Amino acid sequence: MKALTSETLASVNELIAIVKHERIAVVKTLRIGGYGPGIVTIGVGRELTRVASPSFLAAHPTLPVVYAVGELERGWLTAFDARDGLQPLDERPSEGSLPCHVAVDPTGSLLAVANYGDGTAIICRLDSRGAFDGDPIVLRHKGSGPNAERQEGPHAHEAVFHDGLLHISDLGTDEIRRYRYDGTPVEPIVLYPGTGPRHFAFAGSRLYVAGELDGTVTLIDGEWRTVAPATRHEGESHPSHLQLEGDLVYVGNRGPNTVSVLRRADLSLVAEVPSGGDWPRHFTIDGDRMYVANQRSNTVTVFTLRDGVPEPTGEAYDVESPACVLIT
Repeated sequence: MKALTSETLASVNELIAIVKHERIAVVKTLRIGGYGPGIVTIGVGRELTRVASPSFLAAHPTLPVVYAVGELERGWLTAFDARDGLQPLDERPSEGSLPCHVAVDPTGSLLAVANYGDGTAIICRLDSRGAFDGDPIVLRHKGSGPNAERQEGPHAHEAVFHDGLLHISDLGTDEIRRYRYDGTPVEPIVLYPGTGPRHFAFAGSRLYVAGELDGTVTLIDGEWRTVAPATRHEGESHPSHLQLEGDLVYVGNRGPNTVSVLRRADLSLVAEVPSGGDWPRHFTIDGDRMYVANQRSNTVTVFTLRDGVPEPTGEAYDVESPACVLIT
């Protein structure tokens, strides 16, 4: 067998670099859920997977599996094998009405769903394929808040696995409900009355919460709390998604149709920019790119982050009623 020359090795290394680059381009796939005809996948091409009202999506941390909730009166949860398009792998009821969020724990062994309609949440075990294993743990709740129109009962809105507990934001009861993984309830984190907690995120011991009803962001660290407006604009505003990146907090504001950038340390405003459409329901950040799902204008707009501030790229995807953006 002949030894490889330096020229041959250089050619091989160049080929490997090209293959790696192409793989990255293929793997970085944009999946958009919402209230249109199904899940839109944008990668090398564009595909539509028909499923009823897939308002939120989540990816398994280690397997090529994508989960979607069907936001119907009788909610559904579907697992898709994502190796060749999106092929149905498993399906089950969400055990509640209007499921609006799904999340997988970092180990890939548990999945949780938040049902907005009746406040029910569930914990599902996952098997080695990423399919549902056994009966779910059903977490029902009671309570209300001061906003008679929006807080007449519990409304679970987001599920987050953190520090060995499942956290569920409840817009209807102004709580972050907490459960052990066997379904045992733990004392909730209580927000100020009328906050209407929607999406939230943790940074160590610190908790950041978007208040859909009072238009605020709340920072909680033990007994210490800071509450700041999510937007500088006057008038109706309903914060939607909240995400942490570096030392910044990003919040989508429906009503003024903006994305706010706040400092994590004290919630002071860094910048506020137009979302590029109407009713920014959700966004995701991937490196220096931000993708914003503007539900009412049927667009997903693309931004680049310059010193953490979103700047429009001029790129946008036409998608009917987008509500969630997932990068896989």
